[in-house]
Amino acid sequence: MKTTYRAMQATRLGLLELVERKTPVPDTGQVLIAVEACGVCGADALDVDRADPALQPPRVPGHEVVGRIVALGAGVPARWKLGQRVGVGRLGGHCTECTQCRQGRFQLCENQPVVGASCDGGYAEMMLARSTGLVAIPDELRSEEAAPILCAGIATFNALKKCGAQAGDTVAILGIGGLGHMALQYAHRMGFKVIAIGRGEDIAADALALGAHVYIDNREEDATARLKSMGGAQAIMTMIDHADSVSALLPGLAPEGRLVVLNPGKSPLQVPAGLLVGGQRSIVGSITGTPYDNEKALNFSVLVDVRPRIEILPLERANEALGKLRSGDVRFRMVLTTEPPIDHAGIGD
Repeated sequence: MKTTYRAMQATRLGLLELVERKTPVPDTGQVLIAVEACGVCGADALDVDRADPALQPPRVPGHEVVGRIVALGAGVPARWKLGQRVGVGRLGGHCTECTQCRQGRFQLCENQPVVGASCDGGYAEMMLARSTGLVAIPDELRSEEAAPILCAGIATFNALKKCGAQAGDTVAILGIGGLGHMALQYAHRMGFKVIAIGRGEDIAADALALGAHVYIDNREEDATARLKSMGGAQAIMTMIDHADSVSALLPGLAPEGRLVVLNPGKSPLQVPAGLLVGGQRSIVGSITGTPYDNEKALNFSVLVDVRPRIEILPLERANEALGKLRSGDVRFRMVLTTEPPIDHAGIGD
């Protein structure tokens, strides 16, 4: 194993720098991962923009990480082995001790690191990870394909599971981007009537190809009126950070319909209480999920042939990848890979 590794760290606000770091040794309960691929998420851009320049060493972003275990710390469960391909998502591993963990709600752990924000992430050739945050990667998925599923995939997969709709019901997906393009595929394969709501006709063909039965251009058509004409949506899933647009769509929910919010946004939703009470409608938030949930999302993706649409760049071009993400010039996820490929021949030596 190499004594040093390359990493893209947030040395200055909004900008990443390629550096060489000393290869760390995993502590108790940790593993060292040789990274093969790392997805680029909107949350990464926020992490870089909010990076603390005083932090030493500066933070490495990235939370859609796939690679192979090259070193094990003490106390790591026997299911994790040298050379095994694993992933790590946004939630960096539960503590097993807090109240939420004791209740089995590991995704709500009170002492869980946020990968790429409160601990270093996967824009690097090596990464330390808690063993409780590890996700087994199916052999059928390439590392570049699996990486976005660890965030965009699990977030939308879990949200659809809790949306309250049943097969045959109408489900609307608001926002056809990195998350939305996964939501369309999952919703179609779960048996819902899928309504895609986006901005502009340029995305219509993609939305329909990804699984939407109907596309509504929110710039040219009243999406709420259209949903009402269909009897209302049993569920609306929103990935966008635009409270006014989300609030305006609430009357498009059918009685007992449910709005599922994935993006926390910056502004509060405007919700008429009568709309909720009169039709027994509800609003729920949805976080990503546990490692076990992530494995279910990965395995479901293999089972029904769901794959993210990706653009691939080498690690050292991470700034370019973030630039494309910020400009909206991505269809639909960026993925960084370590180049040249890391030699795993010496694993376990």
